[in-house]
Amino acid sequence: MKLEAKREQLLKPLQHVIGAVERRQTLPILTNVLVSARERELTLTTTDLEMELSVRVELQVETPGETTLPARRLHDILRALPDDASVTLSVEGDKATVRCGRSRFTLIHPAGRRFPHPGGLTVRR
Repeated sequence: MKLEAKREQLLKPLQHVIGAVERRQTLPILTNVLVSARERELTLTTTDLEMELSVRVELQVETPGETTLPARRLHDILRALPDDASVTLSVEGDKATVRCGRSRFTLIHPAGRRFPHPGGLTVRR
């Protein structure tokens, strides 16, 4: 998976769904955000197994794919970047890389297919 976007195109949707991510979880995967990239659409999904939050954003995707990333860590990285920054997110193997200018952040992630989907309430934006 590979995509390039402005910082705000990633940060704002992440802020909409991060409410379902609790700091302490019995299942570590629940601290992650499911990132699904298709041709012209990025979907971010979080869950606490009772509620699922999902948001879709229109943006150009170079290479489609799906993965999970540590939600709070990704949020902190995006918040620390300059407002008008261009961000590249790429995934190869079990590592995701967030690049902005000369900065590079590497995140280890579990496979996206392990992300649970609750049978409860779903809120989509």
